[in-house]
Amino acid sequence: MTQTRVEQIAIRDLEPWAKNARTHSKKQVRQIANSIETFGFTNPVLIDERRTILAGHGRVEGAKLLGWTDVPVFVWII
Repeated sequence: MTQTRVEQIAIRDLEPWAKNARTHSKKQVRQIANSIETFGFTNPVLIDERRTILAGHGRVEGAKLLGWTDVPVFVWII
């Protein structure tokens, strides 16, 4: 059975997924940061039980650019 939960996690405790195929330019990260400033963090970062980022690398980078120390995450536990 799969369990899920949403919580706040310190960015420093998150590990980027080594097999992440998507990259973001500095311009894209700035655009993501601007979106977070305007609309808030509307879609939590998806992580696994080891705190590896599965989806949301760009959102984490945008939050860092804004000086955030933690982000909302959706924890996927199998």
